[in-house]
Order: sequence, then structure tokens, then C-alpha cells
Amino acid sequence: MGTVTSPGNILTVTVGLENQVPYYQVSRLGKIVIAKSRLGLRFKDAPHLDGGFTHASFAKTSFDETWTQPWGEKENIRNHYNELRMTVTDGLKRRMVLTFRVYDDGVGFRYELPKQKNLGKVAIIDELTEFRISDPATAWWIPARGWNRYEYLYRKTPLTEISHVHTPLTMRTDKGLHISIHEAALVDYAAMTLRRGRGQALQADLTPLSDGIKVKATAPFHTPWRTIQIADTAGGLITSYLILNLNEPNKLGDVSWVKPEKYVGIWWEMHLGTATWGSGPKHGATTERTKTYIDFAARNGFKGVLVEGWNIGWDGDWFNNGNVFRFTEPYPDFDIKLLSDYARKKGVHLIGHHETSGGISNYEKQLDAALDYYQKLGIPVIKTGYVADGGDVTYTGKDGRTRHEWHDSQFMVRHYQKVVEEAAKRKIAINTHEPIKDTGLRRTWPNWISREGARGQEYNAWGEPGNSPEHTAILPFTRMLAGPMDFTPGIFDLLFEKEKPHNRIPTTLAKQLALYVVIYSPIQMAADLPENYQARPKPFQFIRDVVTDWADTRVLNGEIGEYVTIVRKDRHSDDWFLGSLSNEKARHLEIALDFLDPGVTYRAQIYRDGPKADYKNNPYDMVIEEKQVTRDSMLKLDLATSGGQAIRFTPVK
Repeated sequence: MGTVTSPGNILTVTVGLENQVPYYQVSRLGKIVIAKSRLGLRFKDAPHLDGGFTHASFAKTSFDETWTQPWGEKENIRNHYNELRMTVTDGLKRRMVLTFRVYDDGVGFRYELPKQKNLGKVAIIDELTEFRISDPATAWWIPARGWNRYEYLYRKTPLTEISHVHTPLTMRTDKGLHISIHEAALVDYAAMTLRRGRGQALQADLTPLSDGIKVKATAPFHTPWRTIQIADTAGGLITSYLILNLNEPNKLGDVSWVKPEKYVGIWWEMHLGTATWGSGPKHGATTERTKTYIDFAARNGFKGVLVEGWNIGWDGDWFNNGNVFRFTEPYPDFDIKLLSDYARKKGVHLIGHHETSGGISNYEKQLDAALDYYQKLGIPVIKTGYVADGGDVTYTGKDGRTRHEWHDSQFMVRHYQKVVEEAAKRKIAINTHEPIKDTGLRRTWPNWISREGARGQEYNAWGEPGNSPEHTAILPFTRMLAGPMDFTPGIFDLLFEKEKPHNRIPTTLAKQLALYVVIYSPIQMAADLPENYQARPKPFQFIRDVVTDWADTRVLNGEIGEYVTIVRKDRHSDDWFLGSLSNEKARHLEIALDFLDPGVTYRAQIYRDGPKADYKNNPYDMVIEEKQVTRDSMLKLDLATSGGQAIRFTPVK
């Protein structure tokens, strides 16, 4: 048996063999959080590595560094852990290493299969990793292996009532401890989902390939890190950097070409139905329409203009056009060369768009040419899309057969990685929609700048149902623990009664502003139509002012699905920005401003719900005001139903 404790003596991990089967256990301040849980791997056509281990040896190391993110929610991150490696040997003299890194805020562990004579190629059919939660808990979860990928409303149930779920899986025990289970550094492996076992146990379930195999690998190799984040408060999960720390350092070197920014785009009108992706009289991606967006972006300090529906392939039922899209052929009414030059002269650039509809063979055949095309045009960011039902991403094998894969299978993990690496060669950043979940690879590949991976704003335009008021109060404690999300906030026409009378945005206007701080992404969209911003210039000022690259992030309060208040410090000035939002309940919160610098007076530019604000009946009621404050000040936050508040703190000179 081996034991390792975190640097601050908060967490302790015990590992060993019991009846020749490997196990681990996690305690926090002397109390068991993860009870003895099994470990092991099973193979097709080879003896399993799940028991029969006759020998275990242990080695310990420690590590402490502080590294700098080229962009991010926090500039400097401390990576401080104690490590325990348990090497186990079975009766066939095969070795497996179980490596545990123990931080004060969580644990990461992985399987490592060294190079050895009697273990080469393997086909993994099961990973036996367990997480036996010691205390009864409530869980917030979305279903795995479903048609809509990660795009579901979260359910809140007792842990014993979950079925088959995606990670991050966030829990709160009956004793008030907050736990999130996820994974880090998912490369060339299947994504880990979780199934409920007996009682409080959770069982890893890897997403299979079309032939039923979970992972195909050759020793030496290692799995992704399995992660357990643990905090007293819900906010403590948000400010844990365990996932990033378990990823490898930046492999790209100088990434000054990856630039956080805000953008606008030809996108929302298609979701409203006033324009189309495909060609015809309502085609959105026209040269003239794009020019108006470029002009609007230039006037308001936005650097990017996204254009969807620009290339041939969108006509008809584009959901099934995976083999039709052409990624270097614009529609005749879209002059991409002229527009790229026009944007450049105005200090703006186009954001490219590659929708694949899950047709991977078609996309990969054109990938090099498509990336070269954008590079030549000076387009530095691409939004990729994989709109296809779960389990219905298609590719044609060397045998000519068409296969259907899951978005989170090993096949697709490889594909997403290939796109990011090929884009990096051309100094292009990638914002993936319908993605593989984030596991912190932005540390290693900083051009993987954002992704979707949850229900975004578009569901409010056509979803049945749309997003709930609590949805954005759940995301910071669940999906956002994985990494940045391109949620597309900032809708000002909350009702769009002419376009979609049966749909609406389920928030107040002030909450739309708060989302820019609460839902982190280094590239943030001002998602509404320019004319709707021009109609409300005063609240629009906050979107113009808010930044997307941060020196520090702090969570002032929050409960999962109820409310949250986050403050972030601008990396390039002394300004702080605050976002606070609530679910369908109105709230009266009070916060201390002790995050501000001592001896400095700040001007607080406040955008808050008005006294009569109510997301159902009066969503536009807003008060915009200024106050002078210091770090000794207390501030009241009055949030309406599904309301919010956004504040910019600027030092008074």
C-alpha cells in the first residue's frame, strides 16, 4: 500500500492491491470522499489487466512551478502537486503503472503501459475505473450517448438516480462538499462517460468505435488523466486549475498570433429565420450584408466578423450535406477576397466557417486546401461545425464502407486534434462547435481557443423548450469547469415577436450583459443584429468595453443552478469586471469589494435590473448608473427573476 498527501495536507490518496486487484481511495482532511474504488483495463483477444497482480512497487516525487497562460481566465497558474506511482506486475510479467498527482484542490490519475516484450498492440474493450462517492449527493448531469451530443438541459437528481452521463459531472454531498469528475488531456483515446453502479458508485464507460472496440493503442501509451476536483464551495470548483495543470505545456512556442477578441457575425438572423444559410433571396452571407457587419465591427472596436453560409453546400437539407460542402468555393454573391481586403483596411478580419454536417471524409480530403485558402486570405480564426446526430458522424474507410461514429469516440478525438494541429501550422485558431468536450488541451495547443459543447444561445430562438432561466446558473459549475465556451451572449431583442412569436430569451437585458463575465471565452460574440444594438446604445456600451483576456478570476458567491457572481481583472489594464446572475428567483445579494487594489478609488459603471424588472413581463427595465467605490465598500446586487448585473470598475485618475 502507498499513500501520498497534497502539498497543503488537505487531500490524501491511498493506493494498493486488494485480492490482487488495484484500488485507490481519496480522503479530505481525514474524511473519506472517494471510498476504495477499483482500477483496471480489459482487452479483446488478450489477457486483461484487471487483477492477478502479484507485486506492487511505489515511487514518490513532488513538483512545483508557476506557468503563464498566453491567454486565459488567469494569467499565472501554480502547478503544485505530490505524485505517487504504483507499478503493478501480473503473473505474465506484464507491468502497468498507475500515476496519481495530488493537489490541494483535487486528484488526477492515469494508466500507463510501458514498452515491454509481452504487451504490444491492444484493443481496449473496457476501463474499470470506479468512483465510489462516500456520502449521499445531489448531481447535475446531462445524458451521454444521446442524439443531441452535449446539448441538453441539465437535470438535478440524487446521485443514485443518474443513468449514463457526460463529464464534467458535478455533485454536492449532503455534507456540503462539492465534487466534479472529469478528465484531462484527452488525446488519441475515447472520451470517458460515467454509468451508475451500485449505491453511490460511478463506473467509467468509454465511448466505443463503430466496431465496438473502445480504444486501439500500442504500448507504450497512457490514458487521459481521470480527475476529481473537490471544494468546500461551488465557486471553489470554478477557480480550480487542476485540468489545465494536468495537460502538457504549450507545444507551439510563440503564440502571439492567437488573439482574444470580440466578434459579430451573420448567424443570429438564420436562427430567427429572417435569413438563410443556403443561396436564394434570403441568403445571409452576401457581400453587401457582410460589409455592413464589417463597418459595424470597425465602429465599435470588434475585431472579428463571422460569416456562416458563405460556401457551396448549404442548399437543401444541409444537415445531410456532409458529402456536399466545398470549403474553397464561395457562393457567387459572396466575394471573399474583396471582403477580406475590405475588412483588413478597417482593422477587422473575417472569421472563417467550416460546417461539415459530420461528413469527415469529405472534410479531411479538403482540409489542407481549405486551411491554405483561409491562410492566404489572412483569416486567423475558424469556427468549425459538426452538426450531426450523436453516433452519426460518417467516414468512408479504405475498404469503401461507410462507418458511423460518435462525436466523442477515439476516431473523432483524433480528427478534432488533427484539425487543430493543421490549423496551428498556418497560425489559425480553432473554435469548435459540436465538439469533443474540453479537457484542457488549450494549454498544449493554445490555438484551440474555444468551443461549444453545451446548449448555447441559439436554443432560445427555436428550442422546444428553449433554455431555462437556471441554465446559465448551472453552466459555470458544470460545463465551464472543462474550459471556455462560445455561448454567444448579448441578445438585446429579447422577444423577437415578429420572427419567432413562440420563442424568446428567458432573461432580463442586464443578465445578457452579465453573461460576458460569467461565461468565459477568449473570443466572445456580440450575437444580436447590429440594428438591435444601435437601438439600445447605452447598455451596448458594456459589450464594447468588456474584455476577453484576464489576469485573475474570483468567485464572490454562488450556488449551483441558483446564482453566481464572478469578477475578473483585465490583463492589460487595472480594470475589473463583474457579472452576477440568478435563476428564475429574484435575489438580493451583498458583496465586499476587497478584490480591488488598496488605496485606489474606482468608478463603478453599473448596469443592473431596474426595480420593475422581471424576465417574463418586463425584461428591458434597466438602470445604468455610476458610483465611486474602494476595496472597503460593500455593494448590494438586486437581481430580478432571471436577472443580472454587470459592472466595470475603473481606477479614478
